[in-house]
Amino acid sequence: MNAALNRSPRRARAAAVVVAALGYFVDIFDLILFALVRTKSLGSLGVPAEETKSVGIWLDNYLQATGLVVGGVVWGVFGDRRGRLSVLFGSILVYSLANILNAFVADLPNEGFGALMHALGIGTALRQYAVLRFAAGFGLAGELGAGITLVSELVSKERRGLATTLIATVGICGALVAFAVTECVEWRTAFLVGGVMGLTLLGLRVSVVESGMFASVRKSASTRRGAFWMLFYPRQRLHRYIAIILCAVPIWYMVGIIAKYCDAIGASLGMPEGARPLVGPAIFWTYVGLAIGDLVSGLLSQRIRSRRRTMLFFHALCALSVVAVFSLGPRSPHWFYGCLALMGFAGGYWAVFVTTTAELFGTNLRATATTSAPNMVRWSMALSAFMWLSLEELLGNTVAAPWQAAAIVGAILIPLAAVSAWSLRETYGRDLDFVDE
Repeated sequence: MNAALNRSPRRARAAAVVVAALGYFVDIFDLILFALVRTKSLGSLGVPAEETKSVGIWLDNYLQATGLVVGGVVWGVFGDRRGRLSVLFGSILVYSLANILNAFVADLPNEGFGALMHALGIGTALRQYAVLRFAAGFGLAGELGAGITLVSELVSKERRGLATTLIATVGICGALVAFAVTECVEWRTAFLVGGVMGLTLLGLRVSVVESGMFASVRKSASTRRGAFWMLFYPRQRLHRYIAIILCAVPIWYMVGIIAKYCDAIGASLGMPEGARPLVGPAIFWTYVGLAIGDLVSGLLSQRIRSRRRTMLFFHALCALSVVAVFSLGPRSPHWFYGCLALMGFAGGYWAVFVTTTAELFGTNLRATATTSAPNMVRWSMALSAFMWLSLEELLGNTVAAPWQAAAIVGAILIPLAAVSAWSLRETYGRDLDFVDE
C-alpha cells in the first residue's frame, strides 16, 4: 500500500473525498454550462432562433453525450489498468483545455492557417463548437467514476455511503455556480472560467494517494484488469451492468429534456410568451433540488441500510414530480420552477446510484464499470432526445406535441428504471476487496 496512506490513513481518505468532490463540482459546472449559454452562444454565432433547439440537441444531447460515453469506456479501462489517479489527472486536463478553446471559436478566413482548418472541416465557429463539445464530453467522462471508485476503496464500508453522498452533493452545486457565473459574464468568459477552475484543481491532486485495493490487484499477474468485454459476460454480470444503467436513466431524461428545454415545453403547454420558464432559472432550481435530493437519498440509504429500496422510493417520486410539472407547472413560471425543484429532488438518487455501481463490481472492473455506467446514463440524453423528437412527429407536430411526447418518454423510462432497480441485489455494507473472475 502507498507509504503516504500508511502514515496518515485518515488524512489520505479526507484528501481523496475533498478532491473528488471538487472534481465533480467542476465536472458538473462544465457539463451544464452549454445548456445555460446555448441560446446566447448560438445566437452570437449566427444560428437562427428557430434552429436553436435542434442545433442545441445536436451539440449537447448527441455530440457531448457521445463524447461522454466514449470517454467513459476509455477512462474506465484506463483506471483499472493504470490506476484511479491517472484518470483524475488526465480527464480534468482534457476537458479544461477543451473549454478554454471553446471560448475562442470563430469563423476563419479560407487562407493560411484558416485554409488548413477548413480542409479539416473545422473552419467555422459552429464546427469548432461541435468538436470541442465532443472533446469536453470525452474529458468529463472520467471525473466522477474515478473519484467514486477511489473513495469507495479508501473509506470503510460503514462510511462509504456518507463519503460518496458528500461528493455528489458538493458536485451538484457546480451547476448552481455555473448559473451564477453565466448571469454575470458573457458566454465566452464562462467557458474560460470553467477551464481555469479545472486546471487549478490539478494542483490539489498531488495530495491524493492511490487505492490500496487497486495496488494489491495490480501486483497479481493472473487477474485481468479493465477488460470492458467482461461487463457483458457472463449473463449475470451483463444483467448487473444494464440494470444499474437503466436505474438512473430518468435523472438525465428529466434534466436533459424537461429542464434544458423547458422553454419549448412551456410553450407547448400553452404558457403565454413572456410568462414561460427560462432555461437558466429552470436549470438552477432543478439542481437545487438535485443537491438536496442527493444528500437526503444518501443519508436515507445509510439509515435504512438499503441502496435498492432508496432508489425505488425515489423512482416513485420521479413519476409524481413529472406529473406535477405537466399538470401544475403551466399555472405560472413560479409554479413551473417549483415543480422542477421537486423533480430535481426526485432525481437526487444519483449519489446512491454511483455508490451502488461501485459496490456491484470487483476491484479489477470497478473503475471500468463505475466510470462507464454513469456516462452511459448521460448518453441516454441522446436516446431520450431521439424518442422525444420522434414522438413529436408521430403526434403530428402540433402545438401540444412537445410536452405530450416528453410525457410519453417519461412514462416509458421511469417504470423501466424501477423494474431494473428491483432486479438488483442489495449492496449496502458489502466488502469491496474482491475481484470479478
